[in-house]
Amino acid sequence: MKTGLIVALDIDDPAEAVALAGELGERVSAFKVGSQLFTRGGPAVIDAIRHAGGEVFLDLKFHDIPNTVRKAVESITDRGIAFFTVHASGGSEMIRVAKEAAGDARVLAVTVLTSLNSDDAAQIGFSLPLEKQVLRLARLARDSGADGVVCSPLEVSKLRGALDNDCILVTPGIRPAGLASDDQARIATPAEAAHSGADYIVVGRPIVKAEDRITAVDSILSELR
Repeated sequence: MKTGLIVALDIDDPAEAVALAGELGERVSAFKVGSQLFTRGGPAVIDAIRHAGGEVFLDLKFHDIPNTVRKAVESITDRGIAFFTVHASGGSEMIRVAKEAAGDARVLAVTVLTSLNSDDAAQIGFSLPLEKQVLRLARLARDSGADGVVCSPLEVSKLRGALDNDCILVTPGIRPAGLASDDQARIATPAEAAHSGADYIVVGRPIVKAEDRITAVDSILSELR
């Protein structure tokens, strides 16, 4: 299995984000548009990235009552996005209606944010150990129709063994060896995530802030191979 690379365009300036998408071109599998960029650029930034030749992973992590999520999904799926996210903790019905409204886009359910560690999870009130909480949410999401889940690289191997082979596993929290973890708590290198069975890894700052972004991407791709 080949692990794909998704570049997180966590950038304030939509024009810079679109230029980066054009620069990296076909080297990567998709470009992540999260709340930072979407709040600045709106739906138009999706169109611009698509026009530049990139697939879009819309990471807005929808989490609301089912009808609101359905309407939100309906408002963005005609943009030709490849993936979008919902929070698995929104529940089965919310995930189900998101899938119904998704069209050709694939629904990815976020389990537990990679910025959270075990102490954070306990503070929030999770009754299960963090790894078991991730597994429970992943199973709920898959049973409710999600095409895949977003988890930390530390849980990929466990989920790969527990879920069906068609379930897409996407892992943020990726840091090439020697780089700072920033605000991520549960991290791994690209090679470790690929070896564990991730379908896609998501990398932002190590690429976006690199002096030579193409070299940074090629280095990560080489590690994935």
